[in-house]
Amino acid sequence: MRKYLFGTGLIGTITSGFTLLKALRESDEPFTWRTALAWLSWGISLALAVGAIVDTRNASRGRLVASDSAVAGDEQKLLKRRLKG
Repeated sequence: MRKYLFGTGLIGTITSGFTLLKALRESDEPFTWRTALAWLSWGISLALAVGAIVDTRNASRGRLVASDSAVAGDEQKLLKRRLKG
């Protein structure tokens, strides 16, 4: 579980979320469409990071993943690695 939680994608997404939140709190400017787009972009990044974690976990358990996944085609390799150690 540790390898999923400390992945660079998830850490980067959480860090950028804290940065957006800090800018929102410290700013005297109103909430604009640019701010909304920044939050939307952050949400999409978070969804992609979590999706990658789920796909990697499913592939390492021998389950099939979608063909557009980053780990598609590596299911057997990930399963062998999991069964080894």
